[in-house]
Amino acid sequence: MATEKKTLKAFGWAARDSSCVFSPFNFTRRASEEHDVTIKILYCGICHSDLHLARNEVGLPVSYPLVPGHEIAGEVIETGPKVSKFRPGDKAGVGCFVRSCGTCENCEQDLESYCSRSVFTYGGIDYDGAATHGGYSDVIVVPERYVFRMPESLPLHAAAPLLCAGITVYSPMRYFGLDRPGLHVGVVGLGGLGHVAVRFAKAMGMKVTVISTSPEKEKEAVEVFGADRFIVSRNEELMKAATGSMDGIIDTVAGWHPVAPLIELLKAHGKLVALGAAAEPWQVPPIALLIGRKLVAGSAAGGMKETQEMLDFAAAHGITAEVEIIPMDYVNAAMDRLARGDVRYRFVIDIANTLKAN
Repeated sequence: MATEKKTLKAFGWAARDSSCVFSPFNFTRRASEEHDVTIKILYCGICHSDLHLARNEVGLPVSYPLVPGHEIAGEVIETGPKVSKFRPGDKAGVGCFVRSCGTCENCEQDLESYCSRSVFTYGGIDYDGAATHGGYSDVIVVPERYVFRMPESLPLHAAAPLLCAGITVYSPMRYFGLDRPGLHVGVVGLGGLGHVAVRFAKAMGMKVTVISTSPEKEKEAVEVFGADRFIVSRNEELMKAATGSMDGIIDTVAGWHPVAPLIELLKAHGKLVALGAAAEPWQVPPIALLIGRKLVAGSAAGGMKETQEMLDFAAAHGITAEVEIIPMDYVNAAMDRLARGDVRYRFVIDIANTLKAN
């Protein structure tokens, strides 16, 4: 006779279809197993990919009901008997994935985010065949290997977005060598990723130029985030004056935009790294790359080791995200605002105080 599988009651908000309308949702998670950490979710950031997945806009298979959220910060409430790094009461975080194969080349190199069998925090299928649900909920159960220790000095509400936005900008800076004092780095877009990119780049000792279509953001870019310069990308004169001046560019814009003018800003051997998933393909003229041996690359979130490194670096340099804290029942309005670009700079849901079970 088969043993009945133990489950844990959970409650959150889910999108039921691609209309992206969220409503209360009761569901179950697996009960904690021997290597698992059970976390009471206190805060969860809203990532642009939450909107894209809920609307089924990215060309990936999406199953509903969908409970998004992969910028999760909370408190450990239970640990399995073989868990060694966490105990109840610890601050903990969960990022973009909750499992990987652990044995492939990428996993062995601490690049679990590039494992072909990684399991996304939400919208994925876990090892037991159950759908994964994310942080727009009250509790989550995750294997110890895929849980981050949140530094004590970082306030959880402002650190939660670092688990996606933070590592997504930090990882390419480290990998492509755009992390050395004295280098000149451009940051395209001053949004949820861009403002954090400026802060990390300045903490690494680099000169930073923000490239944006929004001239009204100049004052904040310089005075709040520490950028050295601000260029309005539609200003041909400013763009021309900056030709060949940058060692690298971190492009955080998710929508389609002209790329050739950005490539012209690079020095010889410069690197343009794309972080946004635009639905329309970029138009990259080969001649723009040939002249100067320039590189256009892409990057996703980092692995577990690098993400913990990022969190510790952020704590050492006082880096957090600028957030607007919202109640759970504001999520539909937040999604509408996010689609319009009306957020400064990251929505974070106050799960602990505003998610009320039916």
